[in-house]
Amino acid sequence: MAKLIDNYEAVVVFSAKLAEDDIKSLVEKFTGMIKANAENVSVDEWGKRKLAYAINYETEGYYVLWSFTSKPDYPAELERVLGIQDGILRFLVTVK
Repeated sequence: MAKLIDNYEAVVVFSAKLAEDDIKSLVEKFTGMIKANAENVSVDEWGKRKLAYAINYETEGYYVLWSFTSKPDYPAELERVLGIQDGILRFLVTVK
């Protein structure tokens, strides 16, 4: 039987070339979007860190981790939106 809700984590690496205000607005945008579609949302901003390898010639990124509980169809929609958003270097959504 399929689960009706599950725990997920989403890690997003924003471009460090963005202004601090732009990064904060993107974090608030995705936090609001996740809160609208999920429960038990927690945000952990790891801040600017050095990347293990260059992505699009960038060596630093701004890391943010979201933990949330949602229905199984929402993470696919979140991945779709993250994939088309400018300013995101990498993202990963996993089941906790």
